[in-house]
Amino acid sequence: MFLSTVLLQAAATAIWGKVAGAVGAAIAAIAAAYGIGKIGQSAMEAIARQPESAGKIHTSMLIIGALVEGACLFAIIACLLAIVVK
Repeated sequence: MFLSTVLLQAAATAIWGKVAGAVGAAIAAIAAAYGIGKIGQSAMEAIARQPESAGKIHTSMLIIGALVEGACLFAIIACLLAIVVK
């Protein structure tokens, strides 16, 4: 009886770990999409206010977007590792 309880708890923990990893990856992807959207929105508003500085704003927008995308990639990899590794 005790062994079956321990096995059921271990199986439930493994399943919830995989669910949490999948949910974490989804949240990271949604957060990155939202962040990049806000970066684009702010850049377009800044360019509309000062069209002469569009080049500098565009460069900054690309750099910040790449940093957000990199952070999202690390978060998704960590979540996928939580799914795969027991």
